[in-house]
Amino acid sequence: MRLIHWAVAGFLGLAAADSNLTHGSKNILPSTFKPPQHFRNTNLVRNINLEKSYPRETINVVIENVDKQPQSEYYLPFEQDVISRIGGLEVKDKKDAAKPAFDVEIVALDQGSETEYYKITLPTPLANKEQLTLSITYFVLSALEPLPAQIQQNDKQYVLHKFSAYAPSAYTTSKQKTKLKLPTTDVPDATVLPAELNTEGKADPQKQGTTFTYGPYGELPAGAQEEVSVRYEFTKSLTHGTLLERDIEVSHWGGNVATEERHWLTNRAAKLKNHFSRVTFQQAQYFNPPSSALKEMRFPLAVGSVDAYFVDDIGNVSTSRFRTNEREANLELKPRYPLYGGWNYSFKTGWNADLKTVLRAIKGQSEQFVLRVPFVEGPRQAEGVEYERVVTRVILPEGASIIDFSTSVPLASNTTTLHRTFMDTVGRTTLNLVALNVVDEQRERDLIVTYTYPSSAKFRKPLTFAAGLMVVFALSWVIGNLDVSIGKKEKQKTV
Repeated sequence: MRLIHWAVAGFLGLAAADSNLTHGSKNILPSTFKPPQHFRNTNLVRNINLEKSYPRETINVVIENVDKQPQSEYYLPFEQDVISRIGGLEVKDKKDAAKPAFDVEIVALDQGSETEYYKITLPTPLANKEQLTLSITYFVLSALEPLPAQIQQNDKQYVLHKFSAYAPSAYTTSKQKTKLKLPTTDVPDATVLPAELNTEGKADPQKQGTTFTYGPYGELPAGAQEEVSVRYEFTKSLTHGTLLERDIEVSHWGGNVATEERHWLTNRAAKLKNHFSRVTFQQAQYFNPPSSALKEMRFPLAVGSVDAYFVDDIGNVSTSRFRTNEREANLELKPRYPLYGGWNYSFKTGWNADLKTVLRAIKGQSEQFVLRVPFVEGPRQAEGVEYERVVTRVILPEGASIIDFSTSVPLASNTTTLHRTFMDTVGRTTLNLVALNVVDEQRERDLIVTYTYPSSAKFRKPLTFAAGLMVVFALSWVIGNLDVSIGKKEKQKTV
């Protein structure tokens, strides 16, 4: 678990290096560590969006330096079992979102501590009594629990989300409240807190349409918790990717960039109470009711993408449709079978695109290029998709070398290796990037790779191919002239 915690931290700014170093924190402190009480939360509003299969939380908090000295390190606590499932944590200045995200790292503690921390480093230390409004955003994977855990094939699905009505904080908070945005008004159960906890003396939570509000609450000490839960209808799949592998292969000779994705998916939805009925499934297709099964996936690709394919463990899957025109390119897939709760499915998709759409030469540097591709693509679903682990590989032409790379997706590690394929000599430089706890909302984030590709390297492939042909011809000539007869030849008599 400790290694997972370190890896989740990643580097939340631009990750740039051509070395094999890992981005992330491995700062281990004693389990008795407590964040210095240099700050106070004067006002905090926490928004939890539950419209997708994973909660997205945004904490807007006004922090004030209550120490006499300028301070720049702000800590955000999480329970140990939660911090390993948090992804995409990003901190910005609420009043100036155009500024770069703040540096964030995980502070791991010795064994025995149930709480660990994200350490947020402010770009400029706050002076005494100075305030700053932080906007903290993150996702929590595997947070929704189907309840009941088993349902009939066409039943509604309800999910349970447990959380604390008080936002996680390592500091005293003067005022706060938590807002929930639900996908439906069908909410059979929600924890009700005593009205005396609410500073306005109102029923807690307050309900308005699909919005539930816990609070406002008065002053609370650091680490205060009040566990609550909400159970609501969510008759959609809880699509969970245990692993996504992406290969992006660049070819200058072919003017092509080939992308292949390999998916290992599972549906965390409620399991079927009885055996799956194909007849019931086919009957339901006529009126298409809401279902917790994953029945189709949509891959929006870059305009101009061609040659899309869809293959699973058995072979080619014909239940797919690829539409492309001047404005869009969409790959629509139907798995070989519907994925109900607890079912797994693994498959791969791929497509080609014109290299000119993602590559440009650096002006004045004829041998240097910049490649701009999405870090993660995959399906875009209304209910959302989450991934435990994403491995993206960028395979450059043989002879190319990486100068730099950057992405705003938090990384667990990056390495540079060699990839050998048909007619290669020394192999192709390959950038291997690993990210943990990724969601489909991050699919628009780019990966930018700067590399050199000398002109001499461009002729390596044809020269290798020509040399190979010459060797084959030479061997053929030598073999064809070998004397493989048995015994000595008799001299021909002259008449």
